[in-house]
Amino acid sequence: MNQTKYPISIELRIDFSELDLLGHVNNVNYFKYIQASRIKYWETVGINPGFSTDQIVPVLASTSCQFKKQLLYPGNIIVKTGINFIKTTSFGIHHQIFNHQNELCAEAEDIIVMLDFKSNIKVPVSAEMRAMVEKLEGRKY
Repeated sequence: MNQTKYPISIELRIDFSELDLLGHVNNVNYFKYIQASRIKYWETVGINPGFSTDQIVPVLASTSCQFKKQLLYPGNIIVKTGINFIKTTSFGIHHQIFNHQNELCAEAEDIIVMLDFKSNIKVPVSAEMRAMVEKLEGRKY
């Protein structure tokens, strides 16, 4: 059972351009929605999503999505996001996507790796970053 809390919640409007030929939201757009929520999470904890070649930055290493129910136009969605684990050089983000009737429509998982762009090597999650996440999440990892 997933024990993830969801301190980040964003509401997004489904746009007509996001539909496929069958009239429901194309699967590619789910990844756009979780990206928006992932960036909101980083901004909330104080991780600068900007890029510089001499920075240590979080990099998306893997993402997956389990589609549970179609999203339809018109409507709004809610994306809830939280951290489900922190390891030495990586952490996992869990997302839930709900339609405007509060029905769970998708769940997604991201694996984020901390990368030193100068050396192109994975580096440990800093104590400062871990503390920022733990403060937002209200628990220790």
